[in-house]
Amino acid sequence: MSKLIYLLSPIAAKDIIHLPMISFSILDVDIDFSEYDLLMFTSKQAVKSIEQINPEWKTVPCLAIGESTAKMIMSLGGEVVHQAQNFYGQTLSQDIVTLFKEKKILYLRPKEVSFDARAYLETQGIVLDEKNIYETSCFSYDKTKKPSKNAIIIFTSPSTIRCFFKSFDWDKSYTAVVIGEVTKKHLPAYVCVEVASSPQIEACITKAKELLLSSNSK
Repeated sequence: MSKLIYLLSPIAAKDIIHLPMISFSILDVDIDFSEYDLLMFTSKQAVKSIEQINPEWKTVPCLAIGESTAKMIMSLGGEVVHQAQNFYGQTLSQDIVTLFKEKKILYLRPKEVSFDARAYLETQGIVLDEKNIYETSCFSYDKTKKPSKNAIIIFTSPSTIRCFFKSFDWDKSYTAVVIGEVTKKHLPAYVCVEVASSPQIEACITKAKELLLSSNSK
């Protein structure tokens, strides 16, 4: 039986079965951007959310966790003064210690995060201001929507993992593809998992198709 590829991201992709796990809700917040030297973003969704809350965020230079987030900032008219070399909150926080220790920074973040940047920076004597600007919630699925046996399932965040296991049990025939090492850590140890070559959905899909091709050639 041919394997099927399921993408759990909120955004669909051509020729891939779309099974979105999370939805986003923007929070009601008031921010005085004039108080800050830099804004910190660790997701594209945070950039989209603050644009809806208050477009004046573009008056403040930005730090971005990776290429996708940086591109979203620039596409909306913002300025990126630094982009982390990999897609990890700890890496961006370490960059702040090295390069921006004297700056007043506001972290525009989801309600739940996989890495506590504020706590980490406190250990380095740096105070990071934070604003929760959006939150995620899980879609609930009937068991009939469970992925077919031998499926390749793409997880694009720890939240997609958490929400998947709220609706479905894991089948031993499945293979997981994850967007990075941080996401991988949220999977149970018994899951067969592959990590994409770069922290992008396109790279996840490429990895899944490689696994599909390899399986079909056996």
